[in-house]
Amino acid sequence: MNSGHKYRSCAVVVTYHPDITALLKLLGALNKETDFIVIDNGSAEIKKLAVSITVYGRCKSLVRLDGNEGLAKALNIGISWALENSYDFVFLFDQDSNLCDLFVSRMITAYSDVKQYSEKGVAAVGPRIINPQTMRQTPFKLFNKLMLRSDRFFASSNRHYVADFLITSGTLLIAEHIAQIGFMKESYFIDNVDLEWCFRAKSMGYDLAGTDDAVLYHAIGERSLNPLVRAGIMAQHNPSRTYYSSRNRIHLYGADYSPLGWKVRDMLRFFLKASWLLLSSRERKRYWQNIRSGIRDAKSLS
Repeated sequence: MNSGHKYRSCAVVVTYHPDITALLKLLGALNKETDFIVIDNGSAEIKKLAVSITVYGRCKSLVRLDGNEGLAKALNIGISWALENSYDFVFLFDQDSNLCDLFVSRMITAYSDVKQYSEKGVAAVGPRIINPQTMRQTPFKLFNKLMLRSDRFFASSNRHYVADFLITSGTLLIAEHIAQIGFMKESYFIDNVDLEWCFRAKSMGYDLAGTDDAVLYHAIGERSLNPLVRAGIMAQHNPSRTYYSSRNRIHLYGADYSPLGWKVRDMLRFFLKASWLLLSSRERKRYWQNIRSGIRDAKSLS
């Protein structure tokens, strides 16, 4: 990492048919603190929104992909751009995330705090996620034990946490480690992209950290009457997303770098989620077709 200058950060914001109000609120907050690049996944309306996005002084580029290339590929385009332009830190954001004040500087300070306690290095830092619909905090999960463990303090800190997994939005990637860990897995397209990357980073000996010093307001999945969704145990997605989540998690079960504790717990969660959808949803036929296709296609995933 460059030592002779102030650290440079760039945010990568991936959009797909964005809510313009939420998006401009996010970009306005980023514009106060960091350079950013927007990668749009083939939204027809982005042409009309382009002027509203590029008017920000710290917007370095708006990349408009011809079609929906997937979250992983869009992230990789942004990460590659940030690396080519010699940024030290790369932030990843979904289009509808809402930031606390001074989010970027708080995250970089948190990284500086935990870095001194890490042997190989910290690959990424995640903020505390709060669901704005329920105001429930998402814990920083650990999968290394079969029993549920989360929110374990990082070294001697009482504000930072050890994590085995960080959700994409709000995560700070440390640029100097990306070459060894690698980019996001593009064949996953959308679901479990963050999980796979985090497992890979941890398997190489890197640390992941969560912090209470920065908060990101972000709803995961869709609203649902399912008690498991309401309790925050699992996320609800539409039938087409169920194809990707089923396929990718089955593929991850076979990866030697996936933690055993996660595999056991996720297999149970997958069974409960699939059973609930097939028993209670009006779209059970579409869910079943997508779950079955996803499980079948996992074998051929690269």
